[in-house]
Amino acid sequence: MAMTADPPPAISTSTAAGSADTGTEPGPRRLPRSIGVFGGTLLTLSCLTPASSLFVVVPPLLALTGTGAALTIVLAGVLCVAVAFCYAEMGTLVPSAGGEYAMVGTVAGRFSGWLMFALSFVVVLVIPPIFAVGTAGYLAPVLDVDKRVVGVVVMLLGTLMGLLNLRANAWITGIFLCLEVVAAGVVAFLGFAHTQRPASVLVQPTLAEPGQGSVLGPVTIIAGLAVALFVLQGFTTAIYLSEEMRTPRRTVVRTVLWTLAAGALVVLVPVVAIVLGAPDTATLAAGDVAAMVTGWSTPAVGVFVSLAIAIAIVNAVVVMVIQNSRVLYASARDRAWPDGVNRVLGTIGARFSSPWPATLVVGVSGAVLCLVPIATLNGVTSVVVAALYLGVVAATLAARRGQHRQAPAWRMWGWPVLPVLTAVVLLYVLSQQKASDLVITLAVVLLAAGYWRCYLRPRTGERWVVTVPEN
Repeated sequence: MAMTADPPPAISTSTAAGSADTGTEPGPRRLPRSIGVFGGTLLTLSCLTPASSLFVVVPPLLALTGTGAALTIVLAGVLCVAVAFCYAEMGTLVPSAGGEYAMVGTVAGRFSGWLMFALSFVVVLVIPPIFAVGTAGYLAPVLDVDKRVVGVVVMLLGTLMGLLNLRANAWITGIFLCLEVVAAGVVAFLGFAHTQRPASVLVQPTLAEPGQGSVLGPVTIIAGLAVALFVLQGFTTAIYLSEEMRTPRRTVVRTVLWTLAAGALVVLVPVVAIVLGAPDTATLAAGDVAAMVTGWSTPAVGVFVSLAIAIAIVNAVVVMVIQNSRVLYASARDRAWPDGVNRVLGTIGARFSSPWPATLVVGVSGAVLCLVPIATLNGVTSVVVAALYLGVVAATLAARRGQHRQAPAWRMWGWPVLPVLTAVVLLYVLSQQKASDLVITLAVVLLAAGYWRCYLRPRTGERWVVTVPEN
């Protein structure tokens, strides 16, 4: 992510987010601080949605890396630990609902922050429909409906639930989360109980049975890292809730790290079981987990797991709509758009204290994107997630200079070596992705740069002023 020489933006720390520092004029309603580590972890883990990632995102990884899927996820997990440290430090330094764009914009300049917003907005719009459309395959035992129709319905349902207040949604999603963890546990138990191949295949990746095909090379595993990062993506979204967390300087760090650890465990154990228990490598590469569960047990168990997965995906969509709407709300509060748009998207409802116009925009746009080919959405998302991580990691290197050096924040271990090594790995991962996905991502960046040049830059001081609410 290119960093410009622009000075850091003005930061408001007023009690009313978005109002002037003097407090002489009332600002828009601010998001209430209503959740702690437990509630934040439930919401963030539901956004990471490990079971949904297991059943929707892991199948393409199985097709690419075969028996090396678990190894690829482990390597991605190690990389994510380093990324988590960077997000934890930046999220406590800049606790804003704007997430990546607020963090990067504060320490590296307004232009860099704007490019991060453009990338994060792609994730905001694209990831929910990917999961929503995936619901259809797991409703098949009881309902045969076009997957695009199912995706639209799930997105709209998630939008309606996203209009509720955050505390209510934390408990609702927590209940659903328990159900999806149970489903993942059933898959793990059945897979281990029907082991077909030795554990050595986990570290000798192949798309054929042992002894019948060549071992996959490191390049294939590295290419699969982008998909594996997508599998674990979601732990970083704790930073979007930082404005609504009590004592964010401590809560954000714990939420990010606990979510990553729990999510990686819920994903990795069943993946190992699937790799070892799949009846053959052709079935493994096909990635039809529901069919494997039915083959390992009974049709009734298969239906239960399928419905639990469907509920888990709906749960994930609800949380993603909740958290992603905060990014759009924050951009309006920070005056990224014309005045009329800012007033609408920056509105917080009086009854549920949620940014309902931003929630509607995210949810309805996601419903429309359910009509776009999922393969395209998957590839672009993997690239954008890696690029977002790279931007935050690079900004971490600038977060201990000037006025930020003495700012109260959690500080990672191993700085600056850890961020530098992480950035190098992420750059290499990006270099191994499909050219078409890289071109689409580049096009998004160029469009964002054009909007910056034509609208935001000429209005410095009036537009795109990053706001960090008072802790």
